[in-house]
Amino acid sequence: MAIPAPGTLNYSVSLVTQGKHRFYTLTMPSDVLARTCFVTTRDEDPKLGFQRLLDRDRAQQIADYVDVGFGSIPNSIVLSAQPEAQLKVIGRGKTIQFRDTNKAFLILDGQHRVYGFSLAKTALRVPVVIYNGLSRRDETRLFIDINTKQRPVPTELLLDIKRLADYETDQEALLSEVFDLFAESTDSPLLGLASSAARSKGKISRVTFNAAMKPLVPIFGSTGAPGIYSALGSYYRAFLSGAHERELVVNVTNPTVFRAIAMLFPEIASRLKNKFGPNYSERNFTEMLDPMLGRLRPGTFKRPGNSHKALSEIFLKALQTDFML
Repeated sequence: MAIPAPGTLNYSVSLVTQGKHRFYTLTMPSDVLARTCFVTTRDEDPKLGFQRLLDRDRAQQIADYVDVGFGSIPNSIVLSAQPEAQLKVIGRGKTIQFRDTNKAFLILDGQHRVYGFSLAKTALRVPVVIYNGLSRRDETRLFIDINTKQRPVPTELLLDIKRLADYETDQEALLSEVFDLFAESTDSPLLGLASSAARSKGKISRVTFNAAMKPLVPIFGSTGAPGIYSALGSYYRAFLSGAHERELVVNVTNPTVFRAIAMLFPEIASRLKNKFGPNYSERNFTEMLDPMLGRLRPGTFKRPGNSHKALSEIFLKALQTDFML
């Protein structure tokens, strides 16, 4: 490779043609990316531009991931060379040379990664794609295409495979076990109604399940997944069977309904414990729920709305009508 002129950097590249566009592929040190890239042509200060436009917490997570030493981020950073870069091809077309300046490249994709690299203590080589000679219109269109046509991995799938990657937090691992018990146990009130890896119409996803159950985890203390499933399974069976007896059509897979029922659990479980002790059987839950279910109207479940908190308040109001000194 040719020796860089003062104030310039040289990197070996490959030229790629896709449709009407040509671009260079290469690897660059992360610290070079951090000091030569910026995120918008509308900001005079590249560093402040990062801090103003992007999420520092997300960038810090990337920096921490890199600094831990296990970080591997193979996705290419997509850049557009700016006039300030004075980019030129040398060495029989196998090398590019550009000025080492803080506005050499506009980032079209990978803004948070580059920002994260700027916060990291560790340097690493990063795959890069560089377009050269793009107009502002071309840059804008590429930015829109890249950021609208990529589809993120569904959250449901990420939750399902975190266990394989050994990335689950203790709470996520616990909720994952409880979800699996609800999805697979033959006595489960959700048997056949839960979808593990994808969002599916008419089924409860891991995302909906976790959102409903996270607030309940603290009240179970050190109780393991089987104990949590036993209590919650009895509760949901009692709720659904009691509603069925009153001809209340409860679509438990509706996220609003599922979360509202979960939100009511601490109040019902507290009343049950006061009356029966820690015996969280379906029979005892049924006795606690019967008066409330008897006061609910069919329309409560036909039109549950989008707020699980509002629906839970309706449940609580019907429950508290029963209270007497």
